[in-house]
Amino acid sequence: MELEGEVAVVTLNRPARRNALSLGLMKVLTVVLRSAAEQARVIVLAASGKVFSSGHDLGEMVNRTEADYQEIFRTCTELMETVQQVEVPVIAEVQGLATAAGCQLAASCDLVVASEDAGFATPGVKIGLFCTTPMVALTRVIGSKRAMEMLLTGDVISAQTAADWGLVNRVVTSAELRATSMALGRKIADASAYTIALGKKAFYRQLNLDRGPAYEYAGQVMTTNALADDAQEGMGAFLAKRQPIWKAR
Repeated sequence: MELEGEVAVVTLNRPARRNALSLGLMKVLTVVLRSAAEQARVIVLAASGKVFSSGHDLGEMVNRTEADYQEIFRTCTELMETVQQVEVPVIAEVQGLATAAGCQLAASCDLVVASEDAGFATPGVKIGLFCTTPMVALTRVIGSKRAMEMLLTGDVISAQTAADWGLVNRVVTSAELRATSMALGRKIADASAYTIALGKKAFYRQLNLDRGPAYEYAGQVMTTNALADDAQEGMGAFLAKRQPIWKAR
């Protein structure tokens, strides 16, 4: 992890193993993301090498006990939920292939910036292991039909197709990748930290509610937000045509 002003850059660094999400790496990454969220306003999740992440480390997936598999998938779930539970936005910076749980990791992030060379796939079906846990994140981002096509075929989709399907926010050249993700991160960091944290939590909670309860919940959150110091400061600053001074409350 490196801090660049208000943005923390967390880099997966197992390039020789295609940044496979071993049990140890998932545990460390969960801890690092929580730590980064306490030190920065935005997290950029990047990777070294040619592959963003190939998913679970298959070396840990052969001839294991039921308890072993349960621990692996439980730890994976904790990681994915941590990405969305930390109070700061997490931007996936995808420079290469993101497959299986690696695709799940990207899909779990709040935003995704990808290079033109990036690709996304859930190829578990090709080795007899359906990408069931990646399916959870993927269906919530691109919908059931497109997700099912990826899950059933295992084919790689391009960064541009991923953008068309809603998995990726921006596609840029490799040379522009870091600058784009950092610019996006710094733009988000200009807003009130209190407001961003409140809004991120509300966003994921309302996704699982029917429309009526979602509006009721959103109205309650917006009332709380409107009463907050930063909202009063922001609205007052807008009316006075000046820059707001955030208090993070």
